[in-house]
Amino acid sequence: MIIGYFRDFSVLKETRAEYWGIQIVNFLDCTFYFAMLTIATLFLSHDLGMSDQAAGRTFTVFTASVTILLTFSGMFCDWLGIRRSLRISMWSMLVLRAGMVAVGLMPSLPHRGWLAVILLALMAPQTAAIQTIFQAATQRYTTKRSRSAGFNLWYLFMNVGAMVGGASVDIVRLALKVPNAHIFTMGVITAALCLVAGETMVHNEVQLRGPDDEPDAPGEKPARKNPLEIMRAVVHEPALARLLVLIALILGVRAVYTYLYMLMPKYWERTIGPDAAIGVLNMINPFGIIVGLILFIPIANKFKVFNMLVYGAMVSAISLFPMALPWQWYGVGIVKAHYLMAIICMVILTIGEVLWSPKLYEYTAAIAPQGQEGTYLGLSMIPWFLAKSLVSWFSGDWLVRWSPETVNVNGVAVPLQQAMINNQVDYWHSPGAMWMWLGVYALVGCIIAAMLQGWLTQGARFQSEKPA
Repeated sequence: MIIGYFRDFSVLKETRAEYWGIQIVNFLDCTFYFAMLTIATLFLSHDLGMSDQAAGRTFTVFTASVTILLTFSGMFCDWLGIRRSLRISMWSMLVLRAGMVAVGLMPSLPHRGWLAVILLALMAPQTAAIQTIFQAATQRYTTKRSRSAGFNLWYLFMNVGAMVGGASVDIVRLALKVPNAHIFTMGVITAALCLVAGETMVHNEVQLRGPDDEPDAPGEKPARKNPLEIMRAVVHEPALARLLVLIALILGVRAVYTYLYMLMPKYWERTIGPDAAIGVLNMINPFGIIVGLILFIPIANKFKVFNMLVYGAMVSAISLFPMALPWQWYGVGIVKAHYLMAIICMVILTIGEVLWSPKLYEYTAAIAPQGQEGTYLGLSMIPWFLAKSLVSWFSGDWLVRWSPETVNVNGVAVPLQQAMINNQVDYWHSPGAMWMWLGVYALVGCIIAAMLQGWLTQGARFQSEKPA
């Protein structure tokens, strides 16, 4: 199975240097991007002195803006072209990341918090553009025969970058023991390397065609509607209601992936200690995705799409409950208990993600009326936007409520970990209660979705399922 998975990539030998240049950029940029996600709230609080609430709301500016701008970034990529879009985005990122390094390393700089907000806001359109460039370039530089393998390798490189990004966080914090701002120093270096790869390898922007590919015949393209006409048609389609109900029900599960960088880094630091290996813990998810891609994707189409979507989402929801249990139940010290909780959570979460995440897009395309697949796939981004926005905005409040840096015990501020060891924090005011409430919310939505299966799949056209 493993050999067969990698053998499928042999078709990529027909691609040009541009494809491989883009994948180099993909790996390098994802390394910084996922490292930044992991360190962001710690950087804003530890390096810039923001409270938990201010750090969460500051990062909301970035996460929400990126998701909104993804809707429009494709138009600018088409207008400017892949090469020029890449050049503008990476030069902008190099300057903005360098600015963030200066903000982080200059304590005397006035209004550092506001400067960080401005820099993150300016990074958002560049981040959205880069993600669009990766997808557009992978489409442009592969043939019909190699396209599936091209996108699989793109996703594989992204997860390898996420793994390396997690490792780099612990290298900066624990091995080198330098300020968190130096994650952005790494970002400056990766942006420079991306520019080198782009300038030396990405030249030709003509669609790659294989010997069996045929250009579209003139006069055979379907009539295109303008965006207003499409939206009018979408609003009157019953399929839209089904999609909106489903994404509302799985919102709690989608939010789990926001917890990875908005809640867990500070939670781990406060329950495990300042030397918590948060980068290694966040590496478990992308590593598991890579393994899952290799072992599971070849047999994924043997199962019903909706079942995979809903029951896989349930698995991801259940992943929060190991952290909801009192740490004493694990029978080891508080540090080992929370490491064990984190590992079990990340393993279960990853299994669920491999099962359900790809099926959300397949379900969306299957229920969309003919000719409206793109519009419905765009609407499927709604849960990610809502999850990132809501979780980012309220994450600081949740941390203050259930996982604060210190606990008031008889008028004395006691570190959370010490208060938990001394049983000075009751369960419903402990971090476990936070994960219990979030886990129940995620799981209940999945159960309701399973109960509504007949209605939610009405009229769906699942291409990967064999007819009975």
